Amino acid sequence: MNNIPLAERLRPSALEDYIGQEHLVGPDGIIRRMIESRRVNSFILWGPPGVGKTTLARITAARTEVPFYTLSAVTSGVKDVREVLERAEADARSVFSNGRPILFIDEIHRFNKSQQDSLLGAVEKGTVTLIGATTENPSFEVIRPLLSRAQVYTLKPLDTNGMERLLSRALEKDEILASRRIEVREKNALFRYAGGDARKLLNILDLIEQATPVGNSVVIDDHSVTESLQENPAAYDRNGEMHYDIISAFIKSIRGSDPQAAVYWLARMVAGGEDPKFIARRLVILAAEDIGLANPNALLLANASFDAISKIGWPEGRIVLSECAIYLANSPKSNTAYTAIDAALDEVSKSGNLPVPLHLRNAPTSLMKEMGYHSGYKYAHNYAGSYVEQQYLPDKIRDKEFWQAGNNQQEARMAERLETLKKRSDS
Repeated sequence: MNNIPLAERLRPSALEDYIGQEHLVGPDGIIRRMIESRRVNSFILWGPPGVGKTTLARITAARTEVPFYTLSAVTSGVKDVREVLERAEADARSVFSNGRPILFIDEIHRFNKSQQDSLLGAVEKGTVTLIGATTENPSFEVIRPLLSRAQVYTLKPLDTNGMERLLSRALEKDEILASRRIEVREKNALFRYAGGDARKLLNILDLIEQATPVGNSVVIDDHSVTESLQENPAAYDRNGEMHYDIISAFIKSIRGSDPQAAVYWLARMVAGGEDPKFIARRLVILAAEDIGLANPNALLLANASFDAISKIGWPEGRIVLSECAIYLANSPKSNTAYTAIDAALDEVSKSGNLPVPLHLRNAPTSLMKEMGYHSGYKYAHNYAGSYVEQQYLPDKIRDKEFWQAGNNQQEARMAERLETLKKRSDS
């Protein structure tokens, strides 16, 4: 047992021992409800490392008592996927089967398109229930047909309460730690370096325990944590502990128009060996979400930066990212595109599939023409300024407004143009 890492020794096998992700596994959590009803649909778990993605997949299979297959996207190819699917299909046909086998794919974002395509048929037919795990945004890394067949659930880093519970469990339940005299004097450094990552927290405890001679008290305080990490750089990535905090600070600095802070946080990520595509991807999102229509060129530059990074990588990529970050930080800001789509989505969730007005519908057949499809539609280009007043929204929400011009010159000009066209159309 001494050779088994603490994180593996303490891996929970029951939902009751699982720490964190209350929104998914709490009393009203969707995954808990699926497990208890034994009707598990395909889903993808998206979250940072060490928050329990693999563990939750294993618990799901154990509680539902179905066969469990696992593949690593790092080492598996299309042939491996097909072999596993064949075995799963045989299991599903077995008279002893309790339900669809679960196929767990770790780091599913590393599967290329052909590998992901090879899963589609089995997931669609119900041969397997797919559970994927990824640290990257599935919207960018998972093909759309697969995303449409698997719900995405977001996992969060452990909060302070979760790390407290994990620490207590490790000290009380682990045989090796329970056999040692352990003094917990301070937790600040332990929790700070763990950064919400359960595996990192347990790895730190492992390091300190192993570095303390048998017979001596194992002291957990800020000094022992910092000392252990400095002495074991290969065993613990000191530059990764603030991964999500630093990207958050980076984004907020750009949003707050502070190029100095933006470059500093960028440097922290570069020095820490962060994936350049991760940074570039966040800049693309930020350009649309926080700058948007106030400066549409921001999205063009951010997308060009992502493309450049894909071609050149490190170390020259730092210059591309620096240029993009400084430009975005100095750009005027607007989140109206973000708020508009969210407002429209909220309306869709409330009012459902409202019918398209007849005059906006296409009429490729004579029957459709007889039913009034396309009748009365005004072709905008036939009017001055390519604008004519007519109804484009469904009848029920014909006067709804989702986009409001932001307080910046670009959108003020857009709003002014619309107002001018409306007045001209009315006169």
